[in-house]
Amino acid sequence: VQLQASGGGLVQAGGSLRLSCAASGSIFSINPMGWYRQAPGKQRELVAHITSGGRTNYADSVKGRFTISRDNAKNTVYLQMNSLKPEDTAAYYCQGSVRRTMHSPEYDYWGQGTQVTVSS
Repeated sequence: VQLQASGGGLVQAGGSLRLSCAASGSIFSINPMGWYRQAPGKQRELVAHITSGGRTNYADSVKGRFTISRDNAKNTVYLQMNSLKPEDTAAYYCQGSVRRTMHSPEYDYWGQGTQVTVSS
């Protein structure tokens, strides 16, 4: 199983970016899928996650600015980031709790980080 993230970049404060993360391999289900971020010198923190049924959860710092969504048929999760702030600068990692068959246990898989840099 692999998670491939894309969409990071450099943007001015107030701008927008959209991250994507596609999972591939032997997958029965992924629940939930989410985005985490890690700034230099700080611990990795949850940004948002979404269940296969569409329930979402956001960090307080991004509520009202970021929107997480997913395409279950494509095993892909998205993060629309609006009104970006310099403090949003971090490496963003996608994560999925994957069940490879109906009866197998869940394991967490991570994508490679994609850098988001917001200039003031």
